[in-house]
Amino acid sequence: MLQIEALPAFTDNYIWLLKDNERRQCVAVDPGDAAPVLAWLDSHPGWRLSDILVTHHHHDHVGGVAALKQATGATVYGPAREKIPARDVALDDGQRIEVLGCRLEVIEVPGHTLGHIAYFHPDHERPWLLCGDTLFAGGCGRLFEGTAEQMHHSLQRLAALPAETRVYCTHEYTQGNLRFARAVEPGNRALAQRAEEVSRLREAGAITLPSDLALERETNPFLRCDLPQVQAAAAAQAGTECDTPLQAFAALRQWKDRF
Repeated sequence: MLQIEALPAFTDNYIWLLKDNERRQCVAVDPGDAAPVLAWLDSHPGWRLSDILVTHHHHDHVGGVAALKQATGATVYGPAREKIPARDVALDDGQRIEVLGCRLEVIEVPGHTLGHIAYFHPDHERPWLLCGDTLFAGGCGRLFEGTAEQMHHSLQRLAALPAETRVYCTHEYTQGNLRFARAVEPGNRALAQRAEEVSRLREAGAITLPSDLALERETNPFLRCDLPQVQAAAAAQAGTECDTPLQAFAALRQWKDRF
């Protein structure tokens, strides 16, 4: 059975390592730094890095790709619409690939960057999603290149996946994201409970990921822009009407940028 391990990088990044214990092969996701992956391989003799999956072009996600490819010969997959170092296979929306015997569906999710993609494994029992910097636990990525409309549409695509989908984003932003979420929805009991649990995890030095889509739908304001209380909170901050989910999303994203 495939296992997924987090390799910390920089100050708050995670490089996800997909592991097949039978094959003794692994896949690195968004390796912004080669060192954590090479260190893991050094400490696990006999294992091989077979593939590298990239979601977008930012340096903290691709900085280690070329070195890892040179050291291991791994096949590099990445978005077709972005310049990805050492990329072997360019991916567009709707394509399917197979790594470690697992089928992955490519979903284009522009917003954070224009060519950002996510990888979805539609397992019947435990589907999972590698979403880079588009959907975060309790939040979403900044709009560095895309528009609010693009990001809102991208998030809606991800939110439509099965509720049990495990969400593997690439930053430990959860605690800060939930502080903002509670400012948007102070009366959300599920959110308050999640914030308490995340605080306990962080105090213990533990990771807060992965999340799942059911929890995100209950507690992530950027997936709740159709709700009256979220639209009202967004409108109060924006000083203008937010009567549609897109208007509310745009106002929330601007609020979060200055929060």
